[in-house]
Amino acid sequence: MSEPSFSMTADDDLPRTIRREREAREREAREARERAVVASSTPLERDRDDSFAVQAPAATVTDFDVPFLKLMMFFIRAVFAAVPALLLLTVLLWLFGLGLQTFFPQLLKMKILIYMPQ
Repeated sequence: MSEPSFSMTADDDLPRTIRREREAREREAREARERAVVASSTPLERDRDDSFAVQAPAATVTDFDVPFLKLMMFFIRAVFAAVPALLLLTVLLWLFGLGLQTFFPQLLKMKILIYMPQ
């Protein structure tokens, strides 16, 4: 029976010492590149706090093509949809005010004093 042939290009097939040596070289190269970038940057760039920096998204929207009439109709429908919500909000606030006046009648006297100062 013949010996099985193993590919030396796969990472799992490499001996542990060779794999560690290659990782060490890659790490040294990466650290050297990072040091070169830091050394070439201006002092203002080095002192900047990047702890809250956000990575750039994978894609950027450059154009949003919507026909004007469709966009106009969308916003007109949105305005008509907002009318019942505003009416409901008005009724709820009015009922809330009535409830406050029921439990705190002195508010009515304050309201009169504010509207009709003497």
